[in-house]
Amino acid sequence: MLINSVSELIGHTPLIDLQIDVPHHSHIYAKLEMFNPGGSVKDRLGQYLIEDGIKKHKIGNQTTIIEPTAGNTGIGVALAAQQHHLPTILVVPEKFSFEKQQLMKALGARLINTPSELGIKGAIAKARELAKEITDSYVPMQFENPANPATYYHTLAPELLADLDAPITAFVAGAGSGGTFAGVTQYLKEQNPATKAIVVEPEGSILNGGPAHPHRTEGIGVEFVPPFFKNVTIDQTLTISDEAAFAQVKQMAATQGLFIGSSSGAALAASLQVAETLPENSQIVTIFPDSSERYMSEHIYE
Repeated sequence: MLINSVSELIGHTPLIDLQIDVPHHSHIYAKLEMFNPGGSVKDRLGQYLIEDGIKKHKIGNQTTIIEPTAGNTGIGVALAAQQHHLPTILVVPEKFSFEKQQLMKALGARLINTPSELGIKGAIAKARELAKEITDSYVPMQFENPANPATYYHTLAPELLADLDAPITAFVAGAGSGGTFAGVTQYLKEQNPATKAIVVEPEGSILNGGPAHPHRTEGIGVEFVPPFFKNVTIDQTLTISDEAAFAQVKQMAATQGLFIGSSSGAALAASLQVAETLPENSQIVTIFPDSSERYMSEHIYE
């Protein structure tokens, strides 16, 4: 396959039928988003955010892109901005993966770290402060931009239905900004209202009413309810411990040859829980957002 740009490789990732023991003879299918060129599901978002900004005349030839991010969105945004030769500033809490931050820099982005204890809210505040200081700048703001769920409504969700020639009993996915879950859920329920939508969070996230606190599972977990959730029906919220998530990370490498990140481990642990409550021969679809390689400094296999 001959291509002219890595952007042509975004999307149309494989869906794997996991060869694992699932309750009630059901199947768990995982979308392998680490096969995007930047290594995660957020490549889709980065491309969509930049193209949406250009289309709406918010981004010109010299516009500085500023975005608060936990990492993968930053890589996706930097990758897309590079295609248009746009200067990029990414605001990242210090605590997040060293590897992700190195990849953002490698793509030409300038990084500004904010204190870990301020979380993503601190990064958002800093990004808005920078936007006031820098003329001709644009903050896509993944956490409130409707282009976020639209990305997955128009790309990932139709792929899932095209990949799987069977009704989807349940869709299980983690939530960070909430865009992936909201966009895919909206599309799937429009096609089949019977599809159940289960959102996954780590302990330390607030969706199930627990107190916010640090957690090892990266990429998912929220400090505030994503605004995108107002427009979708969530059938269940599952809170998965770091221990359960990392156990699945190790299991997938040891038995399936899959190097998945901790948010993928949480999604799989939740999918197995969901399978216990569903009828025989259910079809459960989940998302593996990225790979373990960008978390090696976090001792993901230890």
